[in-house]
Amino acid sequence: MHQGTTPPQKMTSSATIKRSEIRSNIRAARRNISPQQQACFGQQACAHMLTKLEELKVKRLALYLTNDGELDTQPLIKALWQNDIEVYLPRLHPFSQGNLLFLAYRSNTSLVQNSLKIWEPKLDITQMILPHQLDVIVTPLVAFDEAGNRMGMGGGFYDRTLMNWERMGSPLPIGYAHDCQQVNRLPCEHWDIPLPMIITPTKTWKF
Repeated sequence: MHQGTTPPQKMTSSATIKRSEIRSNIRAARRNISPQQQACFGQQACAHMLTKLEELKVKRLALYLTNDGELDTQPLIKALWQNDIEVYLPRLHPFSQGNLLFLAYRSNTSLVQNSLKIWEPKLDITQMILPHQLDVIVTPLVAFDEAGNRMGMGGGFYDRTLMNWERMGSPLPIGYAHDCQQVNRLPCEHWDIPLPMIITPTKTWKF
């Protein structure tokens, strides 16, 4: 399921349409979650994540700032700071298109909006960490299925970041999503990186 033979430039139009429809439907569903539900779901997922991070003895972790109805990471960020876990945020690489850098995130970190209208740390190489030096990357996603397949926004940023995580032994990618983002089966391509674990407000999925 995680392997394919169709290169990106030769993806069939029907597969493209199906992926586009899934993205559109799931993004609409999570945007319809009320602020009260978002707050509740964020706290529930945070509790599950903290339990798992304690088991893994995590010291350095990267995650994302919530955007477009994604599962709220603010409760988790505050809990990580309180537990003295180093927090890092992704930012678009200024020279290598399609790739990410990870920079330290603290309460006084200056943020700027990137070209995708997502907040990210200002570029400061003294605050940068290499992906394999992270213990965990909490990975955003649009949709996932029961086999751990992940669909992102289509830019491939996290697929490129995580392509060697198993060979390197780190960082462990953990998906973070609303329960409504689960689908029965995703159409996958060979560049899609499956996740070994996904945490939702009601469940910890292991694959």
